[in-house]
Amino acid sequence: MTRLIVVRLLQLPLILAAIFAITFTLAWVVPGNPLENDDGRRPPPEVIEAMKRQYNLDSPASFLSGYLSGLAQGDLGPSLIYRDQTVGDIIASGLPVSATLGAAALAFAFVFGTLAGVVGSLFPRTPLDLSSSIVSLIGISLPSFVTGSVMLAVFAGLLGWLPPGGWRDSPAQVILPAITLGFIPAAYVARLVRLGLADVMRSDYVRTAIAKGRSRHGALFGHALKVALLPVLSFLGPAAASAMTGSFVVEKIFNIPGLGEYFVAAARDKDQFLILGIVLVYSTMLVVFNIVVDATYAFVDPRIRVG
Repeated sequence: MTRLIVVRLLQLPLILAAIFAITFTLAWVVPGNPLENDDGRRPPPEVIEAMKRQYNLDSPASFLSGYLSGLAQGDLGPSLIYRDQTVGDIIASGLPVSATLGAAALAFAFVFGTLAGVVGSLFPRTPLDLSSSIVSLIGISLPSFVTGSVMLAVFAGLLGWLPPGGWRDSPAQVILPAITLGFIPAAYVARLVRLGLADVMRSDYVRTAIAKGRSRHGALFGHALKVALLPVLSFLGPAAASAMTGSFVVEKIFNIPGLGEYFVAAARDKDQFLILGIVLVYSTMLVVFNIVVDATYAFVDPRIRVG
């Protein structure tokens, strides 16, 4: 297992280099000019040419050379659309917000999804199992902007139980956006746990434990649940990276100053520096979370550790 983790860590620079090359190519060929403002304030042509030379935007080779030189020194470059801000400053301000929201959403998805899956497995073909399946189906089917809008209208507008949005005023502001962001992965977790338990509970070692006097509940929690969580861990790897970087839709609905809005603005206005910086952060988190999932396998299933 240690050897596998070391190999994955050695592969990390190669994976990031491949992602960087693809992102750089796409960011460069997309039409647009970040130096001209859409609201009508356009610099004179000579100013635009000077800015292109300053930021190495006159050719992809010069831009790539300058960007890699700065990246080697830990400089992600300036933002072309957020003046007087560097990409590092934007990521430093937006990533903690998105990461906090993503961690809360992931915790909700894991806890709620696991509970729903366990309840469905313990009480098969009952109203509880049916309710769990219906909630999972709704969670998978509804997009985030529908879920967020409904929850905002009901719990913040109609009932007034929770604040409608914002970020810095109260910890309660995290609840609605976290549930909205975590509802879809929670539905997938519930289905994975339900199906995994149904399969593991039919295995020989679980049936042997029950035949020796172990209750069904005891066999489920003592033997089957840990194995049934393996597919959940595989799903939570990329889901964690996605949730940690935030969701533009959820952040927009609840007025949260996270990283998602910056990324959409960068893609819309072709801010190459900001696009590359955010993609590198997202890619690093994605690969690291998958490595953490691989390491967690050994603690969940002893057969993997022995192998």
